[in-house]
Amino acid sequence: MPRVSINHSTTYRYSTPVALGPQRMMLRPRETRDLRLIDFDLEIAPTARIDWSNDVEGNAVATAGFDCTSDTLAIHARTIVDLSAPVWPVFPIAANASQYPFAYSADDRTDLGTLAQPQYVDTAGRLAGWVEAFVMQRPTDTLSLLKDIANGVSAQIAYQSRETEGTQGPLETLDRGWGSCRDFAVLFAEAARTLGLGARLVSGYLYDPAGDRVGTSGTGSTHAWVEVF
Repeated sequence: MPRVSINHSTTYRYSTPVALGPQRMMLRPRETRDLRLIDFDLEIAPTARIDWSNDVEGNAVATAGFDCTSDTLAIHARTIVDLSAPVWPVFPIAANASQYPFAYSADDRTDLGTLAQPQYVDTAGRLAGWVEAFVMQRPTDTLSLLKDIANGVSAQIAYQSRETEGTQGPLETLDRGWGSCRDFAVLFAEAARTLGLGARLVSGYLYDPAGDRVGTSGTGSTHAWVEVF
């Protein structure tokens, strides 16, 4: 079980002192069966009041408030976690969902809410047509379908790091033929939702000791991926 230390630092610098508004941060990892949080520490300069809360998905949210002006805002989070996930995980699928299409239970449909509904306008049905090409037949193996979509994104879209804020829409990524990991994730998630599957975006870090994977810099890089329910 590898123990990983994550240091995340962000610094903002201003030409003159400014009044700092509330800062909302999601830096504390959420524990799962494959990830155990050992230690977490959050340091902010200038001194701030930190209020903790949880969002609707159970993520820990820190909101920092300030009583002074400053020409610098520095945020540093230090995390230590134990990872127990296998290098090549096997993803078991519930028997009732092993073949696509399948129906969510009424309770699951309620809990998933908009996560199972497309988030972007696709009036001409371009994205629907694109993802439908991966459905070889009905019924078809669900995991194989998801793998085919993921491989299709990887094969058709070139990776390109972007420093600009936000994400590209799925059709924008298809038209450009390139995107960052978060653009890949948006495209994959929206494709899954178009097929009626519940999907959400997840952000975190790549555990890559060798630092030789596409999109990495050093032994750890921020990353975005998708979870499908």
